[in-house]
Amino acid sequence: MTTTNPSTVDATTLRELIATGHAPRMLDVRTPGEFETAHVPGAYNVPLDLLREHRDELRAHLDEDVVLICRSGARAAQAGQALATAGLPHLKVLDGGMLAWQATNAPVNRGRPRWDLERQVRLVAGAIVLAAVVGSVWVPGLKWIAGFIGAGLTVAAVSNTCAMGMLLSRLPYNRGARCDLDTVVGQLRDAGRRS
Repeated sequence: MTTTNPSTVDATTLRELIATGHAPRMLDVRTPGEFETAHVPGAYNVPLDLLREHRDELRAHLDEDVVLICRSGARAAQAGQALATAGLPHLKVLDGGMLAWQATNAPVNRGRPRWDLERQVRLVAGAIVLAAVVGSVWVPGLKWIAGFIGAGLTVAAVSNTCAMGMLLSRLPYNRGARCDLDTVVGQLRDAGRRS
């Protein structure tokens, strides 16, 4: 089965939909920590790994238009492909993600500031490469660690996935508030009753 990338919606159009009372269901697929830092009012946090693992269960609670949100659009596009394979129509990705949303001075719910996942990956990858290069002065074989990290970043760019990012997303720092399937489904079910 081939899947196509979901269409996009720009931040201005999404703001207009929300203002007119025709807001789609908005799923933010970033980590709970990133979501707590800043998110679109009315969005539900469904981290990408949770969404991928439970897309069929989530599908049962998402029968209307859905907009997927992440930092820049890449993780939301991956979430869109996962939900499309579960048979969810009318998927859209917020073009440019939270970066574009905030650039339009749109309303944002803010919490405790945390580094976003992409910044954490750059820090960890850079620190490992730096330590390996400096350490290779005394232990020449350490240079291969830097090469391994470089290869991993190349694969991440080509495949549009990031193993280091997936590992970092599981750290307590990135978990934030409880975000499990039962909590997410309960929030979606309650919102469906109100509308």
